[in-house]
Amino acid sequence: MASWVLSECGLRPLPRVYPKPRTGHPLLNSNPTKLRFSRTDLGNGSSFCLSSGILREKNWALRVSAPLRVQQVEEEKSKEGERVINGGQEFDPGAPPPFKLSDIREAIPKHCWVKDPWRSMGYVARDVAVVFGLAAVAAYFNNWVVWPLYWFAQSTMFWALFVLGHDCGHGSFSSDPKLNSVVGHILHSSILVPYHGWRISHRTHHQNHGHVENDESWHPLSEKIYKNLDTVTKKLRFTLPFPLLAYPIYLWSRSPGKQGSHFHPDSDLFVPNEKKDVITSTVCWTAMLALLVGLSFVIGPVQLLKLYGIPYLGNVMWLDLVTYLHHHGHEDKLPWYRGKEWIHLLSYVFGKTGMELFKRGLTTLDRDYGWINNIHHDIGTHVIHHLFPQIPHYHLIEATEAAKPVLGEYYREPKKSAPLPFHLLGDLIRSLKKDHYVSDVGDVVYYQTDPQLTGAEKS
Repeated sequence: MASWVLSECGLRPLPRVYPKPRTGHPLLNSNPTKLRFSRTDLGNGSSFCLSSGILREKNWALRVSAPLRVQQVEEEKSKEGERVINGGQEFDPGAPPPFKLSDIREAIPKHCWVKDPWRSMGYVARDVAVVFGLAAVAAYFNNWVVWPLYWFAQSTMFWALFVLGHDCGHGSFSSDPKLNSVVGHILHSSILVPYHGWRISHRTHHQNHGHVENDESWHPLSEKIYKNLDTVTKKLRFTLPFPLLAYPIYLWSRSPGKQGSHFHPDSDLFVPNEKKDVITSTVCWTAMLALLVGLSFVIGPVQLLKLYGIPYLGNVMWLDLVTYLHHHGHEDKLPWYRGKEWIHLLSYVFGKTGMELFKRGLTTLDRDYGWINNIHHDIGTHVIHHLFPQIPHYHLIEATEAAKPVLGEYYREPKKSAPLPFHLLGDLIRSLKKDHYVSDVGDVVYYQTDPQLTGAEKS
């Protein structure tokens, strides 16, 4: 159908329909229902021409219904009992989508964008109270029936504190930068994360998600870098539990192929005007470490290990598990981009401004964590968060439901979880066995498997 209709009220748009995604060059497929209107004489010297969706009006005098000669360039067809996608082609997740970020934004209710600092602080108060309550109960009973339960529960709560600090870093906690900074420092320093150092590198991740070289979090190794790793490093990187203990190492030295530290103000991660922020966070991190050392003299190192050390490691494992599965482990391969394809797709979606915001969401995944969803503030609802990180976590589920009709097949519905998300361990193990590196050539690449690492035979 035509995208515009001429009526007694003038030229007005029909309701927007989002077609299936198309493959090929973005400029050739940017509008699956592109129309060419030929110039039509309406009398009294009035005429108009609509070409490529742009209306050029000349001496518009009549406001009456009139037939238009319409040539439909492209049309999607469907047959009963037969699924036809992209003119007969299967869905390509690496192809430019048929929608833009503004389409998704318009679908999300306005109240989902509202940040309520009192509500955010309420979550902080709840989580802090639970953390101290769990520690008090474990210390009171102090037996080996309680400790394992405490370690699981407390590590999950440490991870929940991280997520709230994460919201501070994005500015979705509140609209007050000072409040975000103070709360973010308290929460992240308490679990030994340098707030500003992390915030800045995480911003880099969001701006470059999906880019082979420039992404910051769990980005793929190129084939050249991978093959230059020694055997021990390869084994450790892809064998449990070692990948789930990577975060502290990443804070100190980043990922293979990258240099710098989240603690050092002269790191490649930061620009000169961010040095003061980095120093502030490093000082806060050091103060927390000193507090823990002092506490060990009061309650003893073994008790400190049981109350704080093991939950800290559990929190690290939660963080690595969740962040890895946001970007890996789907049954279908997810595309990674570089070079001209990165620029073409972003230019198609955005033009010259705000390009980096879009791609980061379409190659990430939502995950269902069962009972844990509410505890860790719905961080598994990740697609919309990557598209619009300013949306508060307590609106992410509603925003996602509103956006699904627009996203279409670009949204991958997460598998429903049991009360505890043990199924995700299977996804993690499968991914570690096959997602090893990407090719050094090509603008759209997918993970490849090293058969020597997995012991699989070459086909």
